[in-house]
Amino acid sequence: MNKFIFDVDGTLTPSRGIIDVNFKAFFNTFCLSNHVYLVTGSDKPKTVEQISEPTYNLCKRVYNCNGNDVWEGEVNVRQNKWILPETAHDWLSEELTASAFPLRTGLHFEHRPGMVNFSVVGRNANTEQRKIYVKWDEDHNERDFIAHNFNLKFPDLEAKVGGETGIDIAPKGFDKSQIIKDFNLEDDERIFFFGDRMDLDGNDYPLAQANKNGRNFHVTSWNQTKEYLQWLQETGDAS
Repeated sequence: MNKFIFDVDGTLTPSRGIIDVNFKAFFNTFCLSNHVYLVTGSDKPKTVEQISEPTYNLCKRVYNCNGNDVWEGEVNVRQNKWILPETAHDWLSEELTASAFPLRTGLHFEHRPGMVNFSVVGRNANTEQRKIYVKWDEDHNERDFIAHNFNLKFPDLEAKVGGETGIDIAPKGFDKSQIIKDFNLEDDERIFFFGDRMDLDGNDYPLAQANKNGRNFHVTSWNQTKEYLQWLQETGDAS
């Protein structure tokens, strides 16, 4: 049976938002008849908040924190204990101070198992404040600039743009691509991966590249994810 891996923010839900009620019912039904996995930069509590605990538990396995905190229902399969080095923290703090974006909301560093999410506007930003930063970042490419310079400065670490306002940082190789080693496929099986950040600097890119014999679906919203899944069901490729 084919395996289905889904990013969450921007793929199953609006970024940092709650899953649509009608899509949730559709997705739950899909989970009951397919092998479904999630991989997201968010931690477990945030993911459960977004999609609900029943939907979370319908998935075969959930790779939180880009695969650094792995769950099967209530069972924590493994967890990475890495901590961001002080030198990298200080460098990012300098970037935060130097940013020309005028708004700060707090929680600029969110420490998660095996990774850190860094945000100039801050994780405490409300929906309207996030929209302001998204538009500003589209015009100034700040996150791409910070991630690029960070990777030059700290070659053993890796920064990838994730979601709408953040940058995911982890040791090199501990990105979403690390989960691929858990999938031992039969000759007639493939991985179908759905994500919204498969661009070169996006946090879905490494897994898309590692999924060499599968199919990658670069989506822009949960609506497009649903359309692809319906199409796969109609063509019989979902089995």
